[in-house]
Amino acid sequence: MTIDTQAGTVPGAVTVRSPRSKTLAAWLAFVGGPLGLHRFYLHGLGDMLGWLLPIPTALGLYGVERARMYGLDDGWSWVLIPFLGFTIAGCALMAIIYGLMTPERWNAKHNPQLAPDAAPGTTNWFTIGAVVLALLIGATVLMSSIVFSFQRYFEHQIEEGRRISQ
Repeated sequence: MTIDTQAGTVPGAVTVRSPRSKTLAAWLAFVGGPLGLHRFYLHGLGDMLGWLLPIPTALGLYGVERARMYGLDDGWSWVLIPFLGFTIAGCALMAIIYGLMTPERWNAKHNPQLAPDAAPGTTNWFTIGAVVLALLIGATVLMSSIVFSFQRYFEHQIEEGRRISQ
């Protein structure tokens, strides 16, 4: 445990930072990554990227809702839906990176007050489970997003070509 003074707080105020678990960070990145939960866990509520992550998630969910309301031919839905897919895939990648990080590197980066081989940075079966599921679901979502984007784009191009030729 360490005591850090934070800039922007009352002079002399101290905060105690508990050790950050690699396993919990990997699961938060996989399950709650699109909402920025892993960023808040690792960097605190002041993390800008943690606050920005819900924006592409919300845009993608709006695209899904538009596709449900107007069908897949809605141009905005096929532009917005990949935002959700790429955000989920990116967060799954972060879960994989966290899970595969060595204990020494994890503790040096997120728990500098602890020994390099301290328990919060170790890998266990729950960490491996997060990595495996993140790889499975993240790769599936990424490929689906790419396929959906290109399919809708090329279908749109064909429709426009037909319109021009008539």
